[in-house]
Amino acid sequence: MSVEIALRAARVRYGPLEALHGLDLPVPAGTVTVLLGRNGSGRTTALRALAGTVRLSAGRVLWRGSDVTRLPAHERTRRGLCFVPDLEAVYATLTVAENLALAAPGGTARRSAALGGAGPRVVPPPPYPELVPLLDRPAGTLSGGERRMLALSRAFLAARAGVVLVDEPALGLAPPVAARTYRRLAALAVEGGAAVVLAEQRVPDGLPRGTLVHELRRGSLAFSGEPAELT
Repeated sequence: MSVEIALRAARVRYGPLEALHGLDLPVPAGTVTVLLGRNGSGRTTALRALAGTVRLSAGRVLWRGSDVTRLPAHERTRRGLCFVPDLEAVYATLTVAENLALAAPGGTARRSAALGGAGPRVVPPPPYPELVPLLDRPAGTLSGGERRMLALSRAFLAARAGVVLVDEPALGLAPPVAARTYRRLAALAVEGGAAVVLAEQRVPDGLPRGTLVHELRRGSLAFSGEPAELT
C-alpha cells in the first residue's frame, strides 16, 4: 500500500491556538481514509493542511515523497488534488451550469465561456440528476442539500484526481443521496486509485473493505486502524 500524500509532524496555529500538534498522517493511494472527530478535533484543519489552504507552522506535507509544504493550493489542484470544503464550496453568484463548467477538466481555461464570453459554453452532465432542472439557477439560491451536491460534483468531475479531500460529504443530504455519494467516493478509490480522505463525525456506512480510520482529539492522533476496531 503506497502512500500518496502525508502530513509529517504537522503543526498549524490559528493565532495563539495550536490546532494540530505534530500530526503524522499517511494517506495511501487507492484507499478511503476517514478522519474522525468532534468539532474542534483538528480533522478539518488536517484536510486544509493537505490541500494547502492553511499554512503549517512546523512540519511538512509530502506528496509521493516530494516536499510540497510551500506549494500553494492552486498548484496542488493543478497537480491532481481536489478539495471539497464543508462551507463556501460553490460560487454563489454563478449558475449551477457555470459551476459545473468550472469544475470539469479544463474548467479554468473555459472560465470566460462559462461566464458568457466568446465561444460555446461547455457544461458537463451533472453527477447528480437532481441538479439537471436547476442548471440555470444561481447557486446561491439553492437549498443546502442542493449546494452540497453541486460542491461534491467537483470531486466526481475532476479527471484523474490523485487526491480527493471532502469535509463532511453528507452534510445536508437526504439519506438515499448520501448513500449514493459514499458509493461514488468509494469507487474513486477502489476503481480509480485515488487517495480519498473524508472528514466525519462518525464512520459512515457503506465504505469499502480496507477503509482506514484515524480519530483525532484536540489536534492529536488518538486512534488508527480499521472501522471494526473502533469501540
